[in-house]
Parts: sequence; structure tokens; C-alpha cells
Amino acid sequence: MAMKKNKTGFALLVAVIFMTVMLTLGLAISSIGYKQQVLASTAIQSQYAFYAADTALECALYIDQKQQLFLNPPSTLTCSGIDFSISTTTYSSGHLTWLKSDSGLINLDGNRHCAQLTVYKYYSSISGQENGTTYIFAQGYDVSCSTVNTSGARFVSRGINARYVTSVTN
Repeated sequence: MAMKKNKTGFALLVAVIFMTVMLTLGLAISSIGYKQQVLASTAIQSQYAFYAADTALECALYIDQKQQLFLNPPSTLTCSGIDFSISTTTYSSGHLTWLKSDSGLINLDGNRHCAQLTVYKYYSSISGQENGTTYIFAQGYDVSCSTVNTSGARFVSRGINARYVTSVTN
């Protein structure tokens, strides 16, 4: 009879070990799945932020190259129905001039995403020829502009820039 009791305890031990291994394996797989879901979500939010930055950059290129409004910008600019404010500071020294234009936060997609622009224009006028370089920096956010201004808020931000040179003979 003593031998029969030992065999019963052994079966219980094997069952407990098997269940522990299966529980550990299940927890490991669910942890990997959770991490994959977080990475995929971050990639999507990063794409939204990039698209917001790209939209702002394209607006700035259009405003500068087609409308030429960054040389003497009004206080409000419009691009594709989006109105945004801009402030410009001018620095001059002889025939060299720097313009720095900063936009406020630009609401995009019905205030679901946000962007910000900074434009630097450097140009010189020597012997009837105006040479200039323009630098445009666009920062996009995957959240609304009100969230960007909130302290402690979590959001994804992506930035892109463009640089081009112009030469015009007067």
C-alpha cells in the first residue's frame, strides 16, 4: 500500500510542473504580443506626425515660391484653407539680410494634428544680383495643438527641413 501512495504524489508533481511551464510560456507569448502592439502603435503615430510636418513644409514652400510672402509676410498666412499666424524678425548688415519667420501652432485635419514652421531667408544684393538661401524647418505632432501646449502630455513629434538657393538678376 505504501507504494501506491508514492505513485499518486508523483503524478500530482508532474501535473504541477507541466502547468507551471505552460503558464510561463503563455505569459512570455502575451508579453511579446503586447510589446509588438506598442511598437506598431508608435509607428502609426510617427507616420501621422511626419505627415503633419510634410503638410506644413509644403505650405511653406508654396507660400515662399509661388506667393513670395516670406520677404514681407502679413501677420496671417493661408494655405489650402488653413490660416496660421506668423511673426518675422529681420536682421540686416550692409548688403546682407537675414529673415527669421516663426509660425504659431498650425491646426491640421480638423484639429487632430498639429505643426509648426520656422523659415530662415538669407539673401544679399551685390551688383544688381540678388542671391539667397532659404531654410525651412517643419515640426509635426500626432496630437492636437492644445495637447502640444499641455505640460506632461505624451505625443510623437517628427521634423523635416528643406534648403534651396535662389539667384535673380535685377
